[in-house]
Amino acid sequence: MTTIDTNPVQAGKGWTIGLWGAQGLLAAMFLMAGSTKLMSGSAELVAMGMGWAENAPLFLIKFIGLAEVAGALGLILPSATRIMPHLTKLAATGLAVIMVLAAGLHITRGEFEVVPVNVILFALTAFVIWGRTKKAPIAPRA
Repeated sequence: MTTIDTNPVQAGKGWTIGLWGAQGLLAAMFLMAGSTKLMSGSAELVAMGMGWAENAPLFLIKFIGLAEVAGALGLILPSATRIMPHLTKLAATGLAVIMVLAAGLHITRGEFEVVPVNVILFALTAFVIWGRTKKAPIAPRA
């Protein structure tokens, strides 16, 4: 049986603003990246500088795009509506996994200049996971 803490830790305003800022930035980045993958073909993505798309199956590209869009929505909607806000942490976890896998791919392809972006996005997702778990959790609607 799962219990829901109805009296979450009260976080300072700065933590709340910082977490919402990180969630908004991540959502914008992943919504843009995911939408691009969903709406573009392999050749278009390669022309945009995504060299890895040249050898990737189209299904995989679309799957990654869909996962990024779903993750972006999951960062905002559950917390904003306070309907199952724990899903925000799961969305951030999924996006963190995508960033680890993306960094691994870029490293194996010798695309080291892209890895810092993956590391920064991973760090922001880790911050959201930590913050929404420990520092400023959002209570579900009563």
